[in-house]
Amino acid sequence: MPTSRPRGIHQGAAAEARAAAHLESLGREIVRRNYRIPGGEIDLVSREPGGTLVFTEVRQRRQARYGSALDSVTPRKLALMHRAALEYLTRECGRDDLHCRLEVLTIEGEAETGTLRLLVVEG
Repeated sequence: MPTSRPRGIHQGAAAEARAAAHLESLGREIVRRNYRIPGGEIDLVSREPGGTLVFTEVRQRRQARYGSALDSVTPRKLALMHRAALEYLTRECGRDDLHCRLEVLTIEGEAETGTLRLLVVEG
């Protein structure tokens, strides 16, 4: 059965768009979306008003059949996030000692209406 999603839009696009809007509502500036390195990706990179860079993994689960959105963040995923964040700092900022942190933003339910939760992973 065909999906109503436009071609070229990946499954997490709606969740990432809602996450970005939420982070902007907290006063953050979105500086990069979908930063990719071999073997890893950061969904959103934002900057807080004080200058802190925040690397955000967005996870959404419509149903809890296979666990919560947070359950899908494995230690391996966190290690890849950390590596991608260090790569971003080095390549894009020219240094790796800037004040930053990692976080996970989960959406339980539909991307547009589900419950948001923001959790600091490392900071």
